[in-house]
Amino acid sequence: MARLSASLGRLLAALALLLFGYAVAGTIGGLLPRNGGWHPPARGVTIWVEDNGVHTGLVLPRRAAGIDWTADFPAGDLADPRYAGYDHLAIGWGERGFYLGTPTWWDVRPGVLLGAAFGSDSTLVHVEHVPRPLLGDDVRAIVLRPEEYRRLAAKIRASRAAGPAVRGYYGYDAFYPGAGRYDAITTCNAWTGNTLAAAGVRVGRWTPFPVTVMRWF
Repeated sequence: MARLSASLGRLLAALALLLFGYAVAGTIGGLLPRNGGWHPPARGVTIWVEDNGVHTGLVLPRRAAGIDWTADFPAGDLADPRYAGYDHLAIGWGERGFYLGTPTWWDVRPGVLLGAAFGSDSTLVHVEHVPRPLLGDDVRAIVLRPEEYRRLAAKIRASRAAGPAVRGYYGYDAFYPGAGRYDAITTCNAWTGNTLAAAGVRVGRWTPFPVTVMRWF
């Protein structure tokens, strides 16, 4: 019994050390810049980065700089198609089980969290049809040049795989099959950072947590 307790203690200590190391690495990665010379233009396409405490995502105009998302995310994919009348889309990417099961931190379960951390090839793109967002601590605006916005749109489209939509949490959102593998390195928040970086925006080199994204804006 004593030997079992000692083994369990060592296992828990190793797990705590691993989690601490992950948190430190993520914090450092979020402080190191990509695209360090980037500065926003005086005028351009305004997008927003938002944080719900679990997932970060990007809010984009439905039509801008020659990009029209209407055919990508049609009204018929929504439980209530009237929401497609809104002029903005909130878009994020994540692991299927974690995304569907954790709209808020209150919904996080250890099994879902561990499954996502060990990795999954089952990913989703989450799309909400929303009005123009209001700025706040959890919503920050970014102005992009038209060519930067088009690069961002191309990155988002490359994050989606073929397949039918899945109804979302509410009447105004839907999920779509995603491309790419989710794991402890490539989290939903890392996707947000990588997508912004693909547009040329200054952001952290590795952004696994919401704070590592939001601190840049």
